[in-house]
Amino acid sequence: MSHQVVPVKVYAAIFGALLALTATTVAVSKLELGEYNFIVAMTIAVIKGTLVVMFFMDVRRASSMTKLFIGAGFFWLAILLVFLLSDYLSRGWLLNIHWL
Repeated sequence: MSHQVVPVKVYAAIFGALLALTATTVAVSKLELGEYNFIVAMTIAVIKGTLVVMFFMDVRRASSMTKLFIGAGFFWLAILLVFLLSDYLSRGWLLNIHWL
């Protein structure tokens, strides 16, 4: 199996993009966006995670079996997040109970 050599310029560009996105995250955290703070922060985090997975973990050129297992891992993460959020969001009804 032969591997393609990735130029250092590509890694430097991705590293620069990650630094810029980190600075953007810090700058956006200082702004008052209301309910959009979470959406903007998660969007930037997903972009940074995608860059790391695709370039530094070299998934772009991975085999289809590797891509299948990565997709399965993200699917499992989505299932866990759905259960976590369903539990967290259903706890609002506990606020109306006054214990004696």
